[in-house]
Amino acid sequence: MPPRVLVTRPAREAAAWTEQLRAHGIPAFALPLIAVRACRDPASHAALAQAWEQLPRYRAVMFVSANAVRCFFASKGAPEHTPTALEAPFLRAWAPGPGTARALRAAGVAAAQIDGPAPDAVQFDSEALWQQVAPQVRPGDRILVVRGRAAGASAAPQALGQGRDWLARQIAAAGAQVDFVVAYERGAPRFTPTDLALARQAAHDGTLWLLSSSEAVACLREALPGQTWDQARALSTHPRIAEAAHAAGFGQVHACRPALEEVVASIESLA
Repeated sequence: MPPRVLVTRPAREAAAWTEQLRAHGIPAFALPLIAVRACRDPASHAALAQAWEQLPRYRAVMFVSANAVRCFFASKGAPEHTPTALEAPFLRAWAPGPGTARALRAAGVAAAQIDGPAPDAVQFDSEALWQQVAPQVRPGDRILVVRGRAAGASAAPQALGQGRDWLARQIAAAGAQVDFVVAYERGAPRFTPTDLALARQAAHDGTLWLLSSSEAVACLREALPGQTWDQARALSTHPRIAEAAHAAGFGQVHACRPALEEVVASIESLA
């Protein structure tokens, strides 16, 4: 019997993953550790509007996540699920993983316009993306990165995080200019007493935590500051996330690629 799995992605993605895992006979439950919302402040709205106006000047737009795609397109005023393509004919859309690519297609971007890691890439991340898109970048090009920020942070440019900061350095080294625009905010969700009780129990009862974000691990630690995790088990979809789980004290941390079939296989192997 597969172990109980807690899916910790933001609510929208957690619901989809939970449904897919249950379809494979895995007792999965959503416990989002990250909350996502579109930016609401006037400065961010103005920056997004300017980014849309300047799209024809860019060689490519890199979307850091599916949430970046959805919030960027929503900022243009297009209803969700209404096809709205990136209209600049030679503009490329970069996606670090298949979930982001699916969100781009749902937004109306042609599949032929989207670049991402090879399907058999060891990881779906900025490093794997760069292997595919590096030949596109020429000196003098401009690349736009659509990203999120921590809730409550200012609209001023901030560090991107390890993978995307690395990607920005590669783009700059190729002689191109990197611009950034913030489309959404990330933060800790409002945990209910039931959520916290579930998390405490899952720290020691054999539940498998499906972790897909280092920031989610940090939110979990903040929500339960006195909790020990030496009996907890985690399945991580990236080495950096595994490092965060180890640092939090998780007793067992297993790794796999963030592809559904491989996540299912890994869960079943831990039964």
